[in-house]
Amino acid sequence: MPTNTTDTAELNVEGLIHDLNNVFQTMAESAELLSTDPKWAKLAATLHRSVERGQRIANSIVEHKRSDVEFAGILEHAIEFVRDYLELVHGPEVAFERRIEPGFRIAGDAASWERVLVNLFMNSAEAGGRHIVVSAGGDEIRICDDGPGIPPGLLSTIFQPHVSTKPITSGLGLYVVRSIVEENGGTVSAANGENSGALFRITLR
Repeated sequence: MPTNTTDTAELNVEGLIHDLNNVFQTMAESAELLSTDPKWAKLAATLHRSVERGQRIANSIVEHKRSDVEFAGILEHAIEFVRDYLELVHGPEVAFERRIEPGFRIAGDAASWERVLVNLFMNSAEAGGRHIVVSAGGDEIRICDDGPGIPPGLLSTIFQPHVSTKPITSGLGLYVVRSIVEENGGTVSAANGENSGALFRITLR
């Protein structure tokens, strides 16, 4: 009996995830070897965290979880990854301020929402933001920074693919943000703050 197109696509995705997890396993074993040398212990820990994040993202593609998860945990994973990345590339130090409603939860896949936050944080850091404030409560998440803000001419297209203020970039980070937010029934908008910096507002359903 022939396999239909949908089944074939799903099997191809599952096969890809399987192969990616093999790559992650090799990276994890390499990090384990590095961790035995005190000189490389910090790098090994960073690699372990990156592997864990990669596995969360890869597995979320096939698991399609629609759970109700605590936002604070997702936020900490995202902050941890961004800090690791910026340290490895000798990037700027970014301070994070949290204003999270106690017990605030969000519907959807945790790894997907982590991707949203990482992309927004990286966008802020690469644009020059050094202080990022994350607020969450009710049906809204707000992320604002102290960077130069978004050029007015880009505000209407900022979430489109391949749109960026940087000359060397894929310009897909904010497109990914919008795609994931909308998949979860929400909306995302961009604006400039009253004083300075960019403001991203995610409205949840």
